Amino acid sequence: MAEKSVQKIKIQLLCTMSFQPINPKPYLQSLVGKPVVIKLKFNNIEYHGKLLSIDNYMNLLLDKDVKEIDTAAETSTDLGDELFVRCNNVLWVGEKQDNEQPE
Repeated sequence: MAEKSVQKIKIQLLCTMSFQPINPKPYLQSLVGKPVVIKLKFNNIEYHGKLLSIDNYMNLLLDKDVKEIDTAAETSTDLGDELFVRCNNVLWVGEKQDNEQPE
Protein backbone atom coordinates (compact mmCIF):
# COMPACT_ATOMS: atom_id res chain seq x y z
CA MET A 1 0.00 0.00 0.00
CA ALA A 2 2.77 2.42 0.91
CA GLU A 3 4.61 1.50 -2.28
CA LYS A 4 1.59 2.52 -4.40
CA SER A 5 1.36 5.91 -2.67
CA VAL A 6 5.09 6.50 -3.22
CA GLN A 7 4.71 5.66 -6.92
CA LYS A 8 1.71 7.99 -7.17
CA ILE A 9 3.69 10.83 -5.58
CA LYS A 10 6.62 10.18 -7.95
CA ILE A 11 4.28 10.29 -10.97
CA GLN A 12 2.67 13.52 -9.76
CA LEU A 13 6.11 15.04 -9.17
CA LEU A 14 7.30 14.04 -12.64
CA CYS A 15 4.16 15.46 -14.24
CA THR A 16 4.52 18.79 -12.48
CA MET A 17 8.22 19.00 -13.29
CA SER A 18 7.88 18.18 -16.99
CA PHE A 19 5.01 20.58 -17.77
CA GLN A 20 5.95 24.24 -17.60
CA PRO A 21 3.16 26.53 -18.81
CA ILE A 22 4.41 29.56 -20.70
CA ASN A 23 2.73 32.93 -20.59
CA PRO A 24 2.07 33.95 -24.23
CA LYS A 25 1.83 37.68 -23.54
CA PRO A 26 5.61 38.36 -23.31
CA TYR A 27 6.11 36.36 -26.50
CA LEU A 28 3.47 38.39 -28.34
CA GLN A 29 4.92 41.64 -26.98
CA SER A 30 8.31 40.62 -28.37
CA LEU A 31 6.72 40.34 -31.84
CA VAL A 32 5.38 43.92 -31.90
CA GLY A 33 6.99 45.77 -34.80
CA LYS A 34 8.04 42.56 -36.56
CA PRO A 35 6.53 40.72 -39.53
CA VAL A 36 4.25 37.90 -38.32
CA VAL A 37 2.04 35.12 -39.62
CA ILE A 38 -1.38 34.65 -37.99
CA LYS A 39 -3.23 31.39 -38.64
CA LEU A 40 -6.98 31.43 -38.00
CA LYS A 41 -8.85 28.58 -36.29
CA PHE A 42 -11.92 28.19 -38.41
CA ASN A 43 -10.69 28.15 -42.00
CA ASN A 44 -7.50 27.98 -44.02
CA ILE A 45 -6.73 31.69 -43.80
CA GLU A 46 -3.39 33.16 -42.79
CA TYR A 47 -2.58 36.83 -42.41
CA HIS A 48 0.95 38.03 -43.14
CA GLY A 49 1.87 41.49 -41.94
CA LYS A 50 3.64 43.66 -39.39
CA LEU A 51 2.24 43.43 -35.85
CA LEU A 52 1.43 46.94 -34.60
CA SER A 53 0.01 46.17 -31.17
CA ILE A 54 -1.69 43.72 -28.84
CA ASP A 55 -4.04 44.40 -25.93
CA ASN A 56 -4.68 42.72 -22.59
CA TYR A 57 -7.06 40.24 -24.25
CA MET A 58 -4.39 39.38 -26.86
CA ASN A 59 -6.34 40.90 -29.75
CA LEU A 60 -3.95 41.73 -32.58
CA LEU A 61 -3.60 44.79 -34.83
CA LEU A 62 -1.66 44.42 -38.08
CA ASP A 63 -0.17 47.17 -40.25
CA LYS A 64 -1.83 48.38 -43.45
CA ASP A 65 0.30 46.14 -45.71
CA VAL A 66 -1.50 42.91 -44.80
CA LYS A 67 -1.82 39.90 -47.08
CA GLU A 68 -4.60 37.37 -46.67
CA ILE A 69 -3.51 33.93 -47.82
CA ASP A 70 -5.98 31.10 -48.31
CA THR A 71 -3.83 27.99 -47.97
CA ALA A 72 -6.54 25.66 -49.32
CA ALA A 73 -7.21 27.65 -52.51
CA GLU A 74 -3.59 28.84 -52.73
CA THR A 75 -4.66 32.45 -53.28
CA SER A 76 -3.24 35.68 -51.91
CA THR A 77 -5.07 38.99 -51.48
CA ASP A 78 -3.67 42.39 -50.48
CA LEU A 79 -6.09 43.87 -47.93
CA GLY A 80 -4.60 47.37 -48.07
CA ASP A 81 -5.76 48.53 -44.64
CA GLU A 82 -5.03 47.88 -40.97
CA LEU A 83 -6.47 44.60 -39.73
CA PHE A 84 -7.87 43.87 -36.27
CA VAL A 85 -7.96 40.17 -35.37
CA ARG A 86 -10.00 39.16 -32.36
CA CYS A 87 -8.15 36.79 -30.05
CA ASN A 88 -10.70 33.96 -30.10
CA ASN A 89 -10.19 33.50 -33.87
CA VAL A 90 -6.43 32.91 -33.63
CA LEU A 91 -4.98 29.40 -33.77
CA TRP A 92 -1.33 30.48 -33.62
CA VAL A 93 0.97 33.45 -34.17
CA GLY A 94 4.59 33.26 -35.21
CA GLU A 95 7.35 35.48 -36.47
CA LYS A 96 7.58 35.40 -40.26
CA GLN A 97 10.84 33.84 -41.39
CA ASP A 98 12.92 35.48 -44.13
CA ASN A 99 12.63 32.42 -46.36
CA GLU A 100 8.80 32.52 -46.34
CA GLN A 101 7.49 34.01 -49.56
CA PRO A 102 3.85 35.13 -49.80
CA GLU A 103 2.07 33.77 -52.85
